[in-house]
Amino acid sequence: MRLALSVMLLLSIAAPASAEDGTRVGAVSTTFRLVGRDDKVVVDRYDDPRVDGVSCYVSRAETGGVKGTLGLAMDPNRFSIACRATGPVSLKGNVPDNEVVFGEKMSAFFKEIRVSRMFDKEKQVLVYLVWSTFKVGTDGSAYNSVTAVPLNH
Repeated sequence: MRLALSVMLLLSIAAPASAEDGTRVGAVSTTFRLVGRDDKVVVDRYDDPRVDGVSCYVSRAETGGVKGTLGLAMDPNRFSIACRATGPVSLKGNVPDNEVVFGEKMSAFFKEIRVSRMFDKEKQVLVYLVWSTFKVGTDGSAYNSVTAVPLNH
């Protein structure tokens, strides 16, 4: 009984948290794990809260096994992003030149995946960059992916 309560408490504290606006679109298993969940590639959708009509689709690796199931695994820095106009694109007020738009925990304590939006005023294009805040042994992660959505084209 104590073990079950400890595991439940650990799951509630350590499980990766979803971003408020994230929606799981789907997942595919990549590696079978005998114990715990399989390794996966997941795809989540995030709608830009300051720009109507733009949705970003982020794919990323999730580690399975016992550590992954308990939320203690460090997911690899492997991700991709594609943002698209999913309706008429319009800015909600003033949009900063550079802003973190979404963030999601990828480990219990240290790692977060982030999406930043940059505004290329000259070309009237919104540029979205996905990156992570932590990689073991370094100050950050150089792994990233970029996509762009034109405002008036």
